[in-house]
Amino acid sequence: MVESIAKEIEIQANYLKNKTLRTVYFGGGTPSLLDEEEFNIIFEQIHKTFSFDPNPEITLEANPDDLTLEKLKLFRKVGINRLSIGVQSFDENHLKLLHRVHNAQESETCIKLAQDTGYQNLTIDLIYGIPALNHDIWQKDLEKATNFGVNHISAYCLTIEPKTVFGKWLKQGKIQVIDDDFSSEQYDLLTAHLGKNNFEQYEISNFAKNEQYARHNSSYWQQEEYLGVGPSAHSFDGESRQFNISNNQKYIQALAKNSLNFEKEILSKEDKTNEYLMTGLRSKWGVNLLKIRDLLSFSLQDIREKELTFYLENNTLILEENILMLSPKGKLLADRVASELFV
Repeated sequence: MVESIAKEIEIQANYLKNKTLRTVYFGGGTPSLLDEEEFNIIFEQIHKTFSFDPNPEITLEANPDDLTLEKLKLFRKVGINRLSIGVQSFDENHLKLLHRVHNAQESETCIKLAQDTGYQNLTIDLIYGIPALNHDIWQKDLEKATNFGVNHISAYCLTIEPKTVFGKWLKQGKIQVIDDDFSSEQYDLLTAHLGKNNFEQYEISNFAKNEQYARHNSSYWQQEEYLGVGPSAHSFDGESRQFNISNNQKYIQALAKNSLNFEKEILSKEDKTNEYLMTGLRSKWGVNLLKIRDLLSFSLQDIREKELTFYLENNTLILEENILMLSPKGKLLADRVASELFV
């Protein structure tokens, strides 16, 4: 697999217009399983193919049970300078409910260990909306998260998809339906607690101190081009999206023949506009209506005047100097608002 990934990087040498990389993100699957030799194979190919920004952000996703002292030292040695740790919760019962392999103690220990190893640029992921009698566990999770002194926290609402374990449990009555009001209350607790602790909400699910934004994820929200490598990886060049095959064996077989197995979608002006609305409204940078006019050759106000007027008058949207943003109230309705503005 590692050899195939290196091969794909070589084949995709001309995919990005800008050959200087500002970010690299090891995510999906379990990249922390890679050893030093495997990391080196990938990095060597990246360096052969692209140049690096003087101060690149190189992130690795990891679960708390992966982060031993030995592994953390390895990550620093190969050049990983940012960690994304999937804590989810500091509560034992919630971790069991979420089917997490790590326990509550590992959640705490790994963060301290990472910081002791020199990682100051790290983010921890939390999940809210987990069925509970009250908000006590969520409040404790938030307090613990901020007490670590990290500069970035991502928090996502639990969702139940039909073909997942939770979906089956819901059908069997083993868990209750997630209550929207309960989740909204926890979201309010999240924004209030992190705001009080000097975190800026720069995207609906992402909070940073001292402008320590996730540069990699921010590039998605601002419609920058990116190259995704590996099975199931997605890429975007500004004009189209392409999606690698998800089957590992077929992915490896194709690259053994110096070819790629992927699907491609050419984006229309409307597609680009809708994607920009969906991602831009979620972030602090909002949506530039002049950019939409340039994309479409007509203005959003002309075709969505009724919807824009409604959301502006009821303080769901804010418009300042052609930048359209969600209000704090509107952030709870982000997907709905964006979809109603779609062209």
